[in-house]
Amino acid sequence: MTQVFLCYAREDADWARVLAARLGRSDLTVLFDEWDVLPGDVSVHHAEAAIEDAGCALVVISPASRASSWAREEYAALVTAGARRRLRLIPLLIGDAPLPPLAASRVWRDFRTPDAADYERKVDELVAAIRGESVRPGPGGSVAPGHAENIASAQPSPPRPLVPPDEPAVVLCYDKADTAYAHALADQVRGAGLRVWSVADLRAGDSHVWVRRQQLDFATAVIVLMSPQSQNSDDITDMILEAMHHQRPFFPVLLDGQRNYLLAHTWYADARDGRLLSPEELLRLRDIDTASRNGSTPDEMSSLFPAPLQRPAAQTVRVPEAVSLGRLDGCLAEHNFAHADLQTTAIVLEAADRLDEGWLGTRHARRIPVEVLARVDGIWADHTHGRQGWSAQAARAAVRGNRHADFLALSVACGWRSSADALVPRFYHELTERAGPGPRGAYYPTLRNPQNEPFNHWYDEWTSTVLAVHLRRGDRR
Repeated sequence: MTQVFLCYAREDADWARVLAARLGRSDLTVLFDEWDVLPGDVSVHHAEAAIEDAGCALVVISPASRASSWAREEYAALVTAGARRRLRLIPLLIGDAPLPPLAASRVWRDFRTPDAADYERKVDELVAAIRGESVRPGPGGSVAPGHAENIASAQPSPPRPLVPPDEPAVVLCYDKADTAYAHALADQVRGAGLRVWSVADLRAGDSHVWVRRQQLDFATAVIVLMSPQSQNSDDITDMILEAMHHQRPFFPVLLDGQRNYLLAHTWYADARDGRLLSPEELLRLRDIDTASRNGSTPDEMSSLFPAPLQRPAAQTVRVPEAVSLGRLDGCLAEHNFAHADLQTTAIVLEAADRLDEGWLGTRHARRIPVEVLARVDGIWADHTHGRQGWSAQAARAAVRGNRHADFLALSVACGWRSSADALVPRFYHELTERAGPGPRGAYYPTLRNPQNEPFNHWYDEWTSTVLAVHLRRGDRR
């Protein structure tokens, strides 16, 4: 049976005594010094033995405990025991006192203002936690009683706002296998007067995930070194999706192998012979950097990019279906809906052999196995309790033909536009912002490809892709 050590200050003895008695009535063994320390016992030795025997510790946090040297000594010993072995340490708040930093790293429970019924619910939850049992949901299937406190303890501060870096830069994305070329390229680009940032520029103490997002979201251009190693890197995939979500201009450089499937519909520099950028390519990168710093939108920058090659010298790599679906599952597990949306578009285009073109029509969609669409739809549904996915969209507005009227009805039903007369957001990042928190039901997947948006026919290509996929889902021939 789990033994429970109760740590408290003398001024809180009355409150602690009531809790100890209540836990005892739940058949728990409570190590409470008022009951266990006998005349002649050495308090320090008794406390040390009790801490060693305990499987769980309840630490009462109050103004008195913060001022009590004995309570603080016991707390320090419990924190040490918690780090050394599997001792569950649960802080209990009963007064207006800040949590000590190490206690704040544990999920706490708030006993400051409970009524009688709330007190009993909280103690029942403590008993379940001490026993290692799951906490039952509240009445009517509502969330567990401690849900709000779990969120408050696990997320004690609001999300750190993403602000622009001191100076935006050309961001260089590469796998560690391509480090030598990356360093040489960074030196070349810096020598041309452009600011460059890569993960090599992270400083000790940086929050690397936050800094990487900051640099990508405000990048003047994103150079992606394409190689078999970077193609297989989930980190590089995540960086591409993040930059694509915020429509940063890409400047892919092919070092070896085939082109990255996420950048198939993008011009690229061919450096398979090991060369660095040519003077013309450096000039193009400089123009892109200047346009970005001046606030140009993707369509305003379209003239800076050559049109994607109709017959590129290097083929686009084909990603195994299991890998693509695994990446989609990972994005949704992290509730990163925009990345999952972009990954879904890539899966569909690859299945139709239309990655290079970046869109598809009904005749191309016939190449897509309906089983692939069913798996993608199932992953969206599983992670969102059926609120997202093509099935959720079809339930709101079934696509019955390849007409713009069908797309209008679907786009209104999904929330991509407010009415049939309204315009859809011009840029992909604006479309994802429209989804709102949650996001709103049936919003995803949008199947919109940001790589097409610098060009004139992006809306027609998006419309065609959405209708083709919805019609293919209903095709069982």
